[in-house]
Amino acid sequence: MRRTTSRLMRGIAVLSVLALGATACGGSDDSAGGEPVSGDDITAALEKGGTVTVWAWEPTLKTVAADFEKKYPKVKINLVAERSGDKHYTALTNAISAEKGVPDVAQVEYFALSQYALTKGLSDLAPFGADKLKDKYTPGPWNAVNEGDAVYGLPMDSGPMAMFYNKAVFDKHKVAVPTTWDEYVDAARKLHKADPKVFIAADAGDAGFTTSALWQAGSRPYKVDGTNVKVDFSDAKAKKYTDTWQPLIDEKLVAPIAGWTDDWYKGLGDGTLATLVTGAWMPANFVTGVPQASGDWRAAPMPAWTKGDKASAENGGSSLALPTLGKNKELAYAFAEYANSGDGVQTRIDEGAFPATKAELESPEFQSKEFEYFGGQKANEIFAESAANVADDWSYLPFQQYANSIFNDTVGKAYVSDTKLSEGLKTWQDASIKYGKEQGFTVE
Repeated sequence: MRRTTSRLMRGIAVLSVLALGATACGGSDDSAGGEPVSGDDITAALEKGGTVTVWAWEPTLKTVAADFEKKYPKVKINLVAERSGDKHYTALTNAISAEKGVPDVAQVEYFALSQYALTKGLSDLAPFGADKLKDKYTPGPWNAVNEGDAVYGLPMDSGPMAMFYNKAVFDKHKVAVPTTWDEYVDAARKLHKADPKVFIAADAGDAGFTTSALWQAGSRPYKVDGTNVKVDFSDAKAKKYTDTWQPLIDEKLVAPIAGWTDDWYKGLGDGTLATLVTGAWMPANFVTGVPQASGDWRAAPMPAWTKGDKASAENGGSSLALPTLGKNKELAYAFAEYANSGDGVQTRIDEGAFPATKAELESPEFQSKEFEYFGGQKANEIFAESAANVADDWSYLPFQQYANSIFNDTVGKAYVSDTKLSEGLKTWQDASIKYGKEQGFTVE
């Protein structure tokens, strides 16, 4: 399953109706507001039945919806799955603005969640008991859906970072697999010297990887307190990232190839791209997109900034949220909990999804799975450890969709000109601050 995050980052988000003065998102259903919703209320709703409209592109939800309908035969799940990325968010935003056709449940990626929550476009799920589910989830995903006492979505999946590497290429050139980023740069030089056609990775500038690298390094460029926002990429830990990654660009050790393109798949398949540092949801994409390299690739922990440090980060992942203007709140919540905390979790794992729930990540069955593609490696052991080591204090901007959409016009210039990464980050910072102020935020 390919993640849609990278594609969305290149699209201009339609955010005008989400500005702070918007009134359409105020909501009219008090069941989301504060009065607790008991288990008996949810049980009664399930027995009575009704239709729940779900907007979500995640393919495993088709089976989950069918199973839910079998368990609760009076409930019909209307799964609308033909949109993803920017088209999905544009449709959701337009429906909220028009106060018409709003779904009962919507898939919302973690980085996009806060902009809808801030303008009261999403129901607080704490009254339904979602706040009691905290210990079920790994730190990164839970932090993404939780704000104070409020819970704006139930984590559906996660993307703890790992490094996928072509073992055949490393073995051929007798280069050690890197465990730190300094070793990674060294390996890049050795591989490229041994064979000028080999690059340590593809990188044409990607907001998702950049933010994940900063996250792992301990940089916290975004600080959000309601409508007060701070954007600052000048800290020492951000400099650690730019000082390490800049030589890879300057020395042409990373191939200027965008992810998910034909050239990218070709490079992963023919050995000219030696590593891919991304989320743990990637294995299924190797199987379907790079079948010719089966047995060559392995998984390893994301390289550390300091030897022995186990800090990791997330890349991708999404939640199921309940738009405030949606209906059938009890049924909608019942489906979201079933899919993301109940029996639906194992169904989704069986179909290739990567969970956000601790029990499944820590289970012997999950961790002992052998990946034929990775030469029989028990790769889930690496992914689960990464998930447990994600720092839970990362914040996204309430207008992260827009910020990501201008990444290529700011930081991206470092890949195609004399602009340095540090200069690109400063331009990204300034443009994000300007946009935030235009939308009514207090930004510094």
